Amino acid sequence: MDPVAALRRIAFLLERGQAPAYRAQAFRTAAARVAEMEPGEAARRAAEGSLESVRGIGPKTAAVIAQALAGAVPEYLAELEEQTEAALGGAAAERAGLAGADLASRAPDGPGGALRAALRGDCHLHSDWSDGGATIEEMGRAAAELGHDWAVLTDHSPRLTVARGLSAERLREQLDVVADLNAQWAPFRLLTGIECDILDDGSLDQEPELLARLDLVVVSVHSKLRMDRRAMTRRLVAAVRDPHADVLGHCTGRLVTGRQRPESEFDAEEVFAACAAAGTAVEINSRPERLDPPRRLLRLAVAAGTLFAVDTDAHAPGQLAWQLLGCARAEECGVAAARVVTTWPVERLLSWTGGRDGTEADAGPAGGTAGDAGPAGGTEGDAAPAGGRPRRRAPRRPPAG
Repeated sequence: MDPVAALRRIAFLLERGQAPAYRAQAFRTAAARVAEMEPGEAARRAAEGSLESVRGIGPKTAAVIAQALAGAVPEYLAELEEQTEAALGGAAAERAGLAGADLASRAPDGPGGALRAALRGDCHLHSDWSDGGATIEEMGRAAAELGHDWAVLTDHSPRLTVARGLSAERLREQLDVVADLNAQWAPFRLLTGIECDILDDGSLDQEPELLARLDLVVVSVHSKLRMDRRAMTRRLVAAVRDPHADVLGHCTGRLVTGRQRPESEFDAEEVFAACAAAGTAVEINSRPERLDPPRRLLRLAVAAGTLFAVDTDAHAPGQLAWQLLGCARAEECGVAAARVVTTWPVERLLSWTGGRDGTEADAGPAGGTAGDAGPAGGTEGDAAPAGGRPRRRAPRRPPAG
């Protein structure tokens, strides 16, 4: 077994199981050290017993490397695979995206399985440029290995200093990094984006000119979450109407595990009506501690006729597997697959974020289920809001090829 693959798989499983970040990072660091070695060096060091003399490789990671080089499945990897599968009981664990082989090779028949099989991408993930725990390359590689055609890199905006939000200058630098990676990754595409803070007055925390250059913009509230209901409603409505906003992220800001946090209060019907009119998608955030919006609000968004984005808000590669949790909630609440922008091919997604002229056909009854929505890759008329999506910024040229 390839020791680098074994180390990365262990890190992936630890991240997917919500282990402390430092544990997964230790295995990713060891994987990087082995990948940097000259051909045959890892095997020589394993034979000599000198792997632990390499900075970033400790006793546990050295054992994994040696066992993999010997042609065996490392004991710790096998243990993690068994533990995560047993946690929910075999097939149930697979359906929850918590164990077994990569989700790309499966079409689970349990909750969320049909929608998960239709997904093409993920609109919300972070890297170590802000508060993520992995490089841009590691996040993109993991998304591709899970079977995605595309994913959107959405590191934080400048105001969120605690998360190392990107200044305009750093974001411009990141655009060049993403362009270089995409030149190597075709046909997979890592799209440029941002999770942009919604400021107190509903304006967005980045230069409009720079937002217009991005492929997709997620807008989220991270401050003053206990704002007065009427003020929060005005704040969210202004944000989703902004011509650069594409997805409203984790709309209530709640945390349901660990250090719990109550929902922000706002007029959900008014906010979702504004989303539907503007063509801004409502995020179904799949993070286990968020699961936002709550089911009652998700059903209100369905009734309002909004678009949706089933996202992971992943801060580490293994967390990209959490998307199935959001898919299960979407199916339970009657979200039609045709209204889920993460089921769309990249060209269609970029057409939507770039804006369109005219009015498009409705996707059908707002309360339809994933099963009655037609093919996820259908025509652009399948999923537009009834009033059409207004032009939001200059359309982007689809990628070559």
